[in-house]
Amino acid sequence: MNRKYEKIKRVEAFLHCLEIILQPAFGVFSSFEYVSFKIELKQTPPLLCIVMYKPPQHSQSFTDDFTEMLSVVCTDFDGLVITGDFNVHVDNVNDRNAKELNAVLETFGLIQHVSCPTHSRRHTLDLLITRGVTIYNVSVVDVALSDHFCVFFDLSVAPKPPPGPAVVQRRQINESTRAQFVEMINPENVSGANVDEMLNSVTSSILNVLDAIAPMKVQLRKHRQEAPWRNDDLVRAQKQQCRRAERKWRKSKLQVHYGIYKAELYAYNQILCRTRERYFSEIIGSCSSNSRILFTTVNRLTNPPTQLPIELVCTPKCNEFAVFFNDKVQGIKKAINSTTHITIERPPTHSKLTHFIPVTDQTVQETITRLSLSTCCLDVLPTRFLKSVLNSVLPSITQIVNMSLQSGIFPEALKTAVIKPLLKKSGLDPTVLNNYRPISNLPFLGKVLEKVVYQQLTDFLLLNNSFDVFQSGFRPHHSTETALIKVTNDIRLNTDDGKVSVLILLDLSAAFDTVDHGILLHRLQDWVGISGSALSWLKSYLEDRKYFVEIGSCVSDYMGLNCGVPQGSILGPLLFNLYMLPLGQLICSNNISYHNYADDTLIYVSLTTGEYGPVDSLNHCLQQISAWMQNNFLQLNSDKTEVIVFGPQKQREIVSSYLHSLSLKPSNQVRNLGVIMDSDLNFNSHIKSVTSAAFYHLKNIAKNQKHNVKARPGDTYSCICLQ
Repeated sequence: MNRKYEKIKRVEAFLHCLEIILQPAFGVFSSFEYVSFKIELKQTPPLLCIVMYKPPQHSQSFTDDFTEMLSVVCTDFDGLVITGDFNVHVDNVNDRNAKELNAVLETFGLIQHVSCPTHSRRHTLDLLITRGVTIYNVSVVDVALSDHFCVFFDLSVAPKPPPGPAVVQRRQINESTRAQFVEMINPENVSGANVDEMLNSVTSSILNVLDAIAPMKVQLRKHRQEAPWRNDDLVRAQKQQCRRAERKWRKSKLQVHYGIYKAELYAYNQILCRTRERYFSEIIGSCSSNSRILFTTVNRLTNPPTQLPIELVCTPKCNEFAVFFNDKVQGIKKAINSTTHITIERPPTHSKLTHFIPVTDQTVQETITRLSLSTCCLDVLPTRFLKSVLNSVLPSITQIVNMSLQSGIFPEALKTAVIKPLLKKSGLDPTVLNNYRPISNLPFLGKVLEKVVYQQLTDFLLLNNSFDVFQSGFRPHHSTETALIKVTNDIRLNTDDGKVSVLILLDLSAAFDTVDHGILLHRLQDWVGISGSALSWLKSYLEDRKYFVEIGSCVSDYMGLNCGVPQGSILGPLLFNLYMLPLGQLICSNNISYHNYADDTLIYVSLTTGEYGPVDSLNHCLQQISAWMQNNFLQLNSDKTEVIVFGPQKQREIVSSYLHSLSLKPSNQVRNLGVIMDSDLNFNSHIKSVTSAAFYHLKNIAKNQKHNVKARPGDTYSCICLQ
């Protein structure tokens, strides 16, 4: 009797952890019918089961329909079981339908397990197709219910590998550590004959002090970090009380102790819920005037950030990412074939920038204070801690900055970047490397040095009017708004005059990464007027850079960079603008209007009825732009280059027909710097897009709304309580 009771309890426990969810259809297909459901077991990935029926009649569309369905389900599910009556003679190796089906299964990595007849006429028609599961004990039994036999099998799903603890090294830095650091650090102990030796001396001095007051300790950190609201004292106390009640019940097995445990567990959940509500309510209340942080917080509540798969957290995968990012850029450069050389006469430069001016402690202090608190593993001191002890290390930092400016050498230790892969969009396959973009982090001290040079270089460019007049990217008092207003205003003026406007939006592939260093230095010298130690410093800044990929606690080998401006840098966008200076001259020489925002280039013309000369000039200019970009190792992405026509509808249609004859395919709407522009220029599509996004965020907020409390006289309530 006890054995039977234990078996029943095991079945109940299994049914409790088993969750079967009816899946929505993955499409409607004329060649077969199917029903799908998902099985979820604790500690295992979800398993999708599909039961199919294909009629006996031959259907030419079955292969295409089945392939279309598999392209969806194989992307979303790792565990897959497909079974049913396929009415395909897979036992006949010469059957055409069987060959097509086997080819489809091989393409998607699926396995068919039935190898004996399943029909009274001795054909194998009922199949068992799987992926990501283990199948055993497959048997076919005639139960005399129909002319088809039953297929019995057992399956097992491999459990999810528990994330092992990550080994991390960290220092325990607190308020007392700050006081000890200020007392022990001595700027007079550092020295060096050049900037690299000086930087190494300062770094060694800081590390010696840190090793004395906050030695590096090895810790085991779980991949799943503890939620901050769980660290509340009241939550911890109630959790301990709940654990005591649970242990007492498991020891005694008495119903009264089980009731006490349930009451304590309920109280713990209530306290945890209220603490979480208070945590997020305080964030939302403190950021009520900052819409960016407000909506980011709400989005984080409803859409948790995507975690990298545990199988990616290893050194081989880091090396694979490093090679992939490097090969992607090199592949773009090799694909650029320059057949036509475009020569553009450079404007005369009246003044020269021969050297950078040394700075004072006050300038360096202001620069560090204004920079953000971002930090990375390359920093000797965390940025927040550095700012708190800045006065004790400020003379050394100023000395490093001035030695670098005067010698024209950028320190080697600050040329390394750490790359972290980031999934481009949630929902993409995390195992495909092409779905990731590299996020570059640079040492904080290098950014301080960059900021000092950036300020002096910007002052020189503004004084000499060296900026492109129609460049709105990364310039003081310019933004996407100025670019949009300028272009939209020009088009509206043309429309008011009864003219038609043709706008082309050019798209570049990885433009910042393919910049040629030799061409850039030539541009800085001949077009901007930089020479002497200033040019030497910029050359040292660009050359001999390297990076490595970091995922969790794993890192890759170092990879060299021989082109491009540094991602995540302060000087990079400014240098790219100077690299693109001749493009404006080229466009102006064709009497074409244009506007730039970094690597986004807009060229446009206006024309009257029956006039096609401006369109021909626009097409000729587009060909010259393509040739110039190839000369400068920039790849124009023709697939993403868009064309749109503005003006009266009848005139638009005539101009659009002429554009088609020039292999230019206009669209009814395009996206320009995040704004959807349509041919009527009424922005209805953009308004609908913004409205949809607003409703999306409002629905996210509604998901987190537990209840609205009506205020009573003398009471203060939070209007939204977050679960």
